[in-house]
Amino acid sequence: MPQSDSIYASWNPWHGCTKLSPGCKYCYVYRQDAMYGAEKASSLCRKNGDFDLPLRKKRDGSWKLPPGKIVFTCFTSDFLLKDADGWRAECWRMIRTRRDCFFYFFTKRIDRLNECLPPDWGAGYENVIIGCTVENQEMADYRLPIFLSLPIRHRTVIAAPMLTELDLRAYLDPANIEEVTASGESGTDARPCSYDWILSLRQQCVEREIAFQFHQTGARFIKDGKLYRVPRRQQIAQARKACIDYKIAPRDMPRDALSRLPAPPEEGEQLSML
Repeated sequence: MPQSDSIYASWNPWHGCTKLSPGCKYCYVYRQDAMYGAEKASSLCRKNGDFDLPLRKKRDGSWKLPPGKIVFTCFTSDFLLKDADGWRAECWRMIRTRRDCFFYFFTKRIDRLNECLPPDWGAGYENVIIGCTVENQEMADYRLPIFLSLPIRHRTVIAAPMLTELDLRAYLDPANIEEVTASGESGTDARPCSYDWILSLRQQCVEREIAFQFHQTGARFIKDGKLYRVPRRQQIAQARKACIDYKIAPRDMPRDALSRLPAPPEEGEQLSML
């Protein structure tokens, strides 16, 4: 499908983030900034030039961000980053104005959501999807109870980078969680992800009738006791080849966020594992 026909778009109102927990250790934003020789440190949050993208129009008066898009928001930072507190209210206003699009952001800072919400949030904006990121059991047990207690209309759980096996059964309520996504870690220093962990999490979702997506293998992937080194451009393809997504409708793969970033060179064979 041509990219222009994709249902996905990206919007990064600011760039840069401070590392918070074990999943941040080899952050892809830091890697990409280093690769392209960014003039400012990745830990410094700064406003991007396309800050007002949702409100921009073409010469013919139509939106540059067409109606109906699922907009991956703030994927080179964290939407709830404290350093961005001065800009977020304007983003909420744009999101509220563009009710014809869905805005989807992931966060490791779900414990800040209450203090970051707009006054008219109520039970949540219908066009906002929030993904809570968990990388190990400790972070799951801390973040997910908070996540489930908050007024959010559309919730997903992002197990990425998946650093250990996860038991999320205490949190997988289909009335509150719409989807769980699992991914290994990318990058030359990536920590291994086991296919057994992925299958275990999938089974937990199946038992609760919650949609599950295996997004990418990561750079170091263990299957049947063997460690595979997977080149960046093969990581999503190998995950899709496994055919273990559950209740996920066939759709155009997002061409942004992790999957759109230029791949750093990695050594290793392109092995067909799954």
